[in-house]
Amino acid sequence: MKYLVLSAVCSGFAILAACGNNQTAEAPHAVEQDGAIEISADGDFATNLQTALIEAEPGTMIRMPEGVFSLETGLSLDVDNITLVGAGQSKTILDFTSQAGAGEGLLVTSDDVILTDFAMQNTKGDGIKSKGADRIIYRYLTVEWTGGPDEKNGAYGVYPVESDDVLIENVTVRGASDAGIYVGQSNNIIVRNSLAEYNVAGIEIENSIGADVYGNIARHNAGGILVFDLPDLPQVGGHSTRIYDNQIVTNDTRNFAPAGNIVASVPSGTGLMVMANSNVHVFDNTFADNRSAHVLLVAYPEEIKDDRYNPLPRNIVLRDNSYSGGGDDPHGILAPLAAAVGGSFPPIVTDGVTSWAKNSETPNLVIKEEASIGYLDLGIGRYPVDPMQMAPSTTRPKSEPVEEPAAIILPQDKK
Repeated sequence: MKYLVLSAVCSGFAILAACGNNQTAEAPHAVEQDGAIEISADGDFATNLQTALIEAEPGTMIRMPEGVFSLETGLSLDVDNITLVGAGQSKTILDFTSQAGAGEGLLVTSDDVILTDFAMQNTKGDGIKSKGADRIIYRYLTVEWTGGPDEKNGAYGVYPVESDDVLIENVTVRGASDAGIYVGQSNNIIVRNSLAEYNVAGIEIENSIGADVYGNIARHNAGGILVFDLPDLPQVGGHSTRIYDNQIVTNDTRNFAPAGNIVASVPSGTGLMVMANSNVHVFDNTFADNRSAHVLLVAYPEEIKDDRYNPLPRNIVLRDNSYSGGGDDPHGILAPLAAAVGGSFPPIVTDGVTSWAKNSETPNLVIKEEASIGYLDLGIGRYPVDPMQMAPSTTRPKSEPVEEPAAIILPQDKK
């Protein structure tokens, strides 16, 4: 049996004699058992765990025991092909309530990592962030801020960025002040069978290429699911996202994002919001009781200095979704616009922006819903909004067919 130690340990009769008969050997911080490293709950758990994350060899499984463990500093992992596993989301809980500083709870910067079966609570910054971590798996995790919605909560629950082949499944996030489940500037993504509630944004796909988001529940957020593309980032031009078989319901939490964040503009009670992205296909979802609007298709409203950037939503397809309730209590920036058109919104609303700077384009929006499903083009034309120039219309736009992206296949996805 191999022992990994935090400090020198007196072992063997000769060393015991040299150390003296009155000294006691320290317990190892981790023990290798059945090919896995077992983290000890004795002593300083945070140091035990971080040491194992540093010393582990590629291919190692690191097991955390059952219990609630208080950590005052964030953790990091920079070794490839590591599995970090707990005893279960409700059994292994890493509590960062006493965390110093504003960093994330866990930062992963290596490839082929699996994170599974544990919970993170009350991190000062993001819950779990991975950057440049290809083929990562987030599975059976809970990240939450137990005090409920608060702008002082960390921004993101799970936060993979600048990565290829990202799998997020069976994850629960509550209380994030930006997005519960966020994937940014990444390629080939699956987010499935997860729960996002009481966040500003439940699930957000941003500046990414190739994403399947399905089987999730997004409820009681300010905005349920967002698909955004923003300027001035290394990867611009997000496209090819499929949003399907999700329950996007009762999104009604106040928007508690810190002022200045792009998500601070998301109206409380939005089901799905697509901003400046392209080739987004939304089908077979259940939309219910989202108080502002079920679906918002909008342009990026701020000044643009990035020549690579197109701020319009385009080649968007809506089909075969179900809609009920909602739209009767618009909030945020939608409130005055709703007042101008009678006080409430139909299930599908677009801002009707077609121009920016010196450019003009009519977005291709494919609305293949039943005729009874209401649609409203606010007719804004361009930002900033000039109420005198608005030309609202309930006529669905003419459109051209858009080929649906192929299903995302990930090399690490062993269904």
